[in-house]
Amino acid sequence: MLQQILQTMTVDPDLLSELSDEQKAILFVKIREEQVRRYNEFEKKNQDDRIPRKPKKGRKNVDFLLGKNGREWVWVMGEHKKDRSIEEMIELEIQERALKEAEREIEEIRRQEEAELARKLEEEKERMEGEQHQKEEELRKQREEAELYASLKQAREMARKLEEEKQKAEEEEKIRVEQLRQKACRSCQDLDAVEHRFAEDQRRSLERLVKDKNRRSSEIFTEYMCKREEMEKIAEQNLQEVELSWQEQEKKAKKAEEEVKELARRARIEYKNLLRQGMNVLNAVSAFSGNGTNQKPPVPPKSDELRKSAAKVIKKRPPRPPNKQAVVDWFLEEERPKGVGTDPSTGKVAQWFHGVISRLEAENYLLNMTLGSYLVRVSERVWGYTISYRAEDRCKHFLVDTSEQGYQFFGANQLVHRSLADLINFHKSNPITVTGGELLRSAVGQLKDPPDYQELMRPRIREQVRRYNEFEKKNQDDRIPRKPKKGRKNVDFLLGKNGREWVWVMGEHKNDRSIE
Repeated sequence: MLQQILQTMTVDPDLLSELSDEQKAILFVKIREEQVRRYNEFEKKNQDDRIPRKPKKGRKNVDFLLGKNGREWVWVMGEHKKDRSIEEMIELEIQERALKEAEREIEEIRRQEEAELARKLEEEKERMEGEQHQKEEELRKQREEAELYASLKQAREMARKLEEEKQKAEEEEKIRVEQLRQKACRSCQDLDAVEHRFAEDQRRSLERLVKDKNRRSSEIFTEYMCKREEMEKIAEQNLQEVELSWQEQEKKAKKAEEEVKELARRARIEYKNLLRQGMNVLNAVSAFSGNGTNQKPPVPPKSDELRKSAAKVIKKRPPRPPNKQAVVDWFLEEERPKGVGTDPSTGKVAQWFHGVISRLEAENYLLNMTLGSYLVRVSERVWGYTISYRAEDRCKHFLVDTSEQGYQFFGANQLVHRSLADLINFHKSNPITVTGGELLRSAVGQLKDPPDYQELMRPRIREQVRRYNEFEKKNQDDRIPRKPKKGRKNVDFLLGKNGREWVWVMGEHKNDRSIE
């Protein structure tokens, strides 16, 4: 089957759905290897006839920098004496990243503080301008009141005291101007003090920001280094787990390989024993041959199986079964005579054997079963079988390929077994895949009556009668009646009411007596 797929390079979707994940991976790897092999052959065949292509107009091309030797210049990190190691480059990158992060945080804090100081300075200026405006307003009101009061006095007193009041007013005005000037000076001094205090706060803020920047940069660098150490520890732990898992898988693979070698060794020993027995038989025959002549012993007769296999004409089958009846016929003609589906110890139908059922029906059988439950069903999509297995989280399906050599799982370099029962018994103690560890623990039998293998395990006589009736029905019109030979006795049967031969079975009639 694998050779047919690699020859056509196409996979039937129905066949693909029957494969397990491991068998799909093996199939895709083999297809890829076949593609690479064909491509290499094509390249080797046409490498001299290839015509270099000219670049198209308007198409972008890539030109590489050439070295002294005329080839593309390549720089390999770490080979130059000035190149830094990976650890140094990573540490430098972490420092730069921490510095940028600290600068960004400090810049954000500095902007917030400058905005706060500018807001306070603006509030202080507005307060001082308000106070100054209020004082000027009070001074203007007092002046207006004084002028109004002076107009109300008698004109005579005003005329007389006008000069005195004028002089006093000028003096008072001078005094007020001096006071206002002094107050203005004090306000300017206060404003200068506020500005000086703002500049001093800004300088202190910048110094504090620089210190915070250095401190934060160190903290971020330390956090990055701690995270890096944690990631390295996690990576080391994962590497150790992978290493332990790989070692365990390697042990299982070596164990499976040793078991295969042990099976091959036993097969060789058995083959040598058979040869030795054959030689002993030949020596015995030659010893008892007549007159001590050096005559070759007669060729032993072929066994029934060899005679049947030699006389049997191999029927060519299509790549996949066309329908369910074709699968049933194939099983009855080729698999049933081999004893497939029966328990060798009891001769009855094996508990794990099922008929032509679908993938969904098999999963329904295994739905509520324990881990390691399995069944073997006849596949309707390929000439073979499928082992449906109950795993932890889902059901797995493994395709079993049939060939003249025996039974094996789909794929290359698989262990071939003489019978389907041997394959099942072998994987009761050996996992199907090393990664999955699937052991066939408990077989799942029939859950309905009649069983789903009824049409596959029907009695052979009934099958022979069915085929004979089909042959009679097909050839009843083309049959030529034979004439009896002269001098040969003929037997005429007594016919019944239905026109057929009258048959009497002892014990069925009511007047028949029993044997006793």
